[in-house]
Amino acid sequence: MKHLLIVFHSQTGNTEALAQAARRGADSNLVSNVEVRFLRAQAAGPEDLLWANGLLLATPENFGYMSGALKDFLDRTFYPVEGKILPLPYSVLISAGNDGSGALRAIRRIAGGYPFQEVQEPLIAKGTVTDEHLQRAEEIGLSLAAGLEAGIY
Repeated sequence: MKHLLIVFHSQTGNTEALAQAARRGADSNLVSNVEVRFLRAQAAGPEDLLWANGLLLATPENFGYMSGALKDFLDRTFYPVEGKILPLPYSVLISAGNDGSGALRAIRRIAGGYPFQEVQEPLIAKGTVTDEHLQRAEEIGLSLAAGLEAGIY
């Protein structure tokens, strides 16, 4: 059994909708040997990262950066898991009022120190979250879970 950790923060519900869509994909009946843990950033901790074989991070873009809650999760978990995790495949979902590039750049920079390995193109949902964004988020969740199950990651 593989383990996929989805960590998200949302204030307006847009990012949570993306994360829920990714969860639906990861929980698809096309994938049978992946357990999903779905947590708000404030509730996730080092033990969750130690449990995980894969990671999906979902954040709104706040002031051209990731949310403070997601940054806090990364801050709180870095040293407790340092040297204890193998390279962890991860994907990113961003709900952006602007272009999302600052949030993505910050996540990538921090992820490089963990070590996390980005395995899919991130989804940056600019403006209102649409059905197309939700479909893409679901595909990302399914692809990440299927890749874990198949041993690709």
